[in-house]
This record gives sequence, C-alpha cells and structure tokens, in this order.
Amino acid sequence: MNLSYKTQRIIIITSFLALPLVLLLLFTYYPSVMLVYYSFTDWDGFGFDVNFVGLKNYREIFSNPEYFQILRNNLYYFIGGLVQTALALFFAVILNSKLKGRNVFRVILFLPYILHQVAIAIMFQTVYHTSYGSLNKLLEVLGLEAWKQQWLGNPAINDWALAFVSLWMYMGYNMVIFIGALQSISDDLYEAARIDGANAWQSFWHITMPSIKNVVELMLILTLSGALQAFTVPYIMTLGANDTSTFLMKTLDVAFKFNQFGLASALAVVLLLMVAVVVLIQRLILREGGTRV
Repeated sequence: MNLSYKTQRIIIITSFLALPLVLLLLFTYYPSVMLVYYSFTDWDGFGFDVNFVGLKNYREIFSNPEYFQILRNNLYYFIGGLVQTALALFFAVILNSKLKGRNVFRVILFLPYILHQVAIAIMFQTVYHTSYGSLNKLLEVLGLEAWKQQWLGNPAINDWALAFVSLWMYMGYNMVIFIGALQSISDDLYEAARIDGANAWQSFWHITMPSIKNVVELMLILTLSGALQAFTVPYIMTLGANDTSTFLMKTLDVAFKFNQFGLASALAVVLLLMVAVVVLIQRLILREGGTRV
C-alpha cells in the first residue's frame, strides 16, 4: 500500500509520541485526577470502601488552624532559599571571571548537590549534635562556649538550622545555572560599558541582571515552590519534633499514621493550589517589576 509523504509523516510522529503520551497520562494526569477524587471521600487507604463526603475534608482543613499554622515553618526555608539564590548569584559572578583555579571552586561548591539528601541530613545531625557535634566543638576551640546550642532541640533556632542545610545543599546547583546564564552574555557589552566609564556594579546592574532576568525569575519560583514542599531534611533530621514539622510532613502523617487518605488528598490538593497561586503572583510581580525597570 502506497502512502503519501504527509500520511507517512503523521504515522511516524504519532508512533513516536504515543508511548510518551500514554506514560504521561498513566503516571501524571490519572493520579492527579484520582487525587482530586479521593479528596472528596473518606477513603482510609485500604480496599475499595470509598464513601463520597463532598467538601467535608476541605471544611475540616480550613476550620482547623493547626494545618496553616504549620506553614510558618516553611517560611524559614523560603528565607533560606532567598539567601541561597543571592549567594549562588554572587559566587557565579565571581567564578565566571578569569579567576585562577575557578573550576576547582566550582566543583567544591557544586559537590553538596551531588550527595544524597539522606546522607547530608545524617551528616548534619552529627554536625549539630549537642555533645560531640563538630559545630559546638568548633565554638569551644574558638573560645565561644556561650554560643553553644542545642541546634535541633531549641525551637527558637532549629528551623533556621534545618533551612541552612537546604541552603548548603542546593546553592551549588543554582550557582551552575547562573554560570550558564552568565556565559551567554556577550563580552562586547561589558567592553562597551567599560569604555563608557561604567564601574563593576553599574555593569552588573544594567547588563548582567537584565540579561539573566528570566533565570532569576525561574530560581525564585523554584525556591518558593521548594519551600512549600520542604520534607526530606526536617523529616530525616528531626521527624518533625520540637515544632519542625512542615505542611508536607503533616500531610503524610495524616495519610500514613492516621490512615485518613481522603483528608490527606485534600491537603495535597490545597498544597498544589497554594504553590500554583503563589507562583502566579510571584510571576506577575516580577514581570511588572521588570517592565518598570
């Protein structure tokens, strides 16, 4: 059977796209639809005994302040993420210059991102340990015994300590992204700026920042969504003790400790909506700010 070129092209393209589309529907969209469905039920995670309860789960979430009070712990990760983004950009600018041994410094700063998150969490448990932790030992050596703390046991600082672990873990990754963006900027722009008498700060503010604005926006969006979904570090290091639980940890507790999968599904939907709304607001603010600039 002779097929036209157009028909053959359609068949080939459809064949190549069929498997990815099936996998996407099966492992992304179908679970998402079922998540929303279960959020309107009282399913306990076992068997097929599912009863539709309407908005009961959502009413419970929005009438119980405990679920949203816990979001304040996510705020520490967001602040740490902003500091992380600023440090990543700072080191990217420095290591994008003609600095001797810059590749060595790039590897050193990127190395924490390569390590497994669980290994990093266990490592920092040792660093923060009250009795034999390296951080308190260092303070002793420096004569700063008064600064010694129960870094994971003091509710006033434990969230900051956990947020620092996330900062240390992901800063190198953000730095590499920024370096890639910086290398796409033509050197002719900086040369023209130097000829016109611009100093380093003026070149950075008027050339570098506008050129990488989209990358900065992406990093801020990832920082915000990552802060709302913080889980691995606080779960491994404290299991949510001493008021370090996050919204995602609370969702998993509701599902797997109390077997309230319907309520947990509703919490997951609320988290998804919060991330979407906040990211949308952030994009609008950054876009308007970029237009004003």
